[in-house]
Amino acid sequence: MKITTLKNVKNLKNKVVFLRVDFNVALNKGKVAEDYRLVAGLETINFLLERGARVVVATHLGDPKGKIVKELSVKPVALRLKALLKKPVKFIPEVVGEKVNKAISILKAGELMMLENLRFHPGELTNDKKFAKELVAQADIYVNDAFAVCHREQASVVAVKSFLPAYAGLLLEKEVIALNKVLKPTKPLVVIMGGAKISTKAPLITKLYKTASQILLGGALANNFFKYQKLEIGKSLFDADSLAEVKKFYQGKKLASKIILPLDVVVKTRKGTAAVRYLNEVKSGESILDIGPETIALYSKYIKAAHTLVWNGPMGKFEEASFKHGTLAIALLVASRASGKAFGLVGGGETVEALRLTKMEQYVDWVSTAGGAMLTYLSGGKMPGLVKIVSK
Repeated sequence: MKITTLKNVKNLKNKVVFLRVDFNVALNKGKVAEDYRLVAGLETINFLLERGARVVVATHLGDPKGKIVKELSVKPVALRLKALLKKPVKFIPEVVGEKVNKAISILKAGELMMLENLRFHPGELTNDKKFAKELVAQADIYVNDAFAVCHREQASVVAVKSFLPAYAGLLLEKEVIALNKVLKPTKPLVVIMGGAKISTKAPLITKLYKTASQILLGGALANNFFKYQKLEIGKSLFDADSLAEVKKFYQGKKLASKIILPLDVVVKTRKGTAAVRYLNEVKSGESILDIGPETIALYSKYIKAAHTLVWNGPMGKFEEASFKHGTLAIALLVASRASGKAFGLVGGGETVEALRLTKMEQYVDWVSTAGGAMLTYLSGGKMPGLVKIVSK
């Protein structure tokens, strides 16, 4: 594998660098609610500023569908970035045009500015070359540090590379290196998967099945398998279109041997209380919202034997106190096994959120800023954002 990395650029002084980041973070009352993606991107930004580059930072925020939505302005992100960098960040409330061009022209070496939400312009979503050309008209080089959107064919990720030399930012480079450790794992490889839609997870299960020792399922993802087995899941969340996907993992009535399903679950009863149930005990008015204690014990055995661990997707509705125990137990197990005994990789917004609740995030070898892109890369899907930057 070869990565065209930013570290190979010999002279950045006074160069205008168009830096595509993924600062798609949650806002709360006009302020950044969670800044881990910003913190992850600081290394590349500081690398550029310390070498005298003139940096134009661009990100999307939410899905305004090519229209200006005041609540999705990235101005709060620029303000938080300023606080983290402890340096001025010039915010330009435009994406392209005269104001942007003028602001770039007066930008000095070692200074940084930030554009408005890229998705306020319809050309971003359609990968429009005309828009892309205008976007980077004054730039000397393009740096992609937004691995989380590299599975998208969008102007700031793909079309811009037609007009500038393209490089991987330091975060993107680390993402790719970490994910390749999973594709060529030290065995045993144990994959833990939760969440809901089997359609997004099936390609990864198929891809990693050969090298994995076990694939441990939980959350609504497991409910899809219970439903296929005609087990009662009550009012539990499941993907109604999933049965055809689930069927691929069965030979007759027998589930593929490496795929491990929960032995017991925690349900919300009709009275709203939490109760542990074996799979044949779930009642029609109940909802499965967590894995049970016997499942945690079983999964613990596999995790403690692993030399490579991948975790994507919570084990249940961990936002509710009564149903957080399974997800947090998995988070603690992964963190305690990683960094030495095993290489541990965790990705996906909710998964990272759960890991952070344990305050053991620092013990995991790589916490990915990506969810969908991570799944796409590991399952061998198309990654147009990496073209001209990463080659095998």
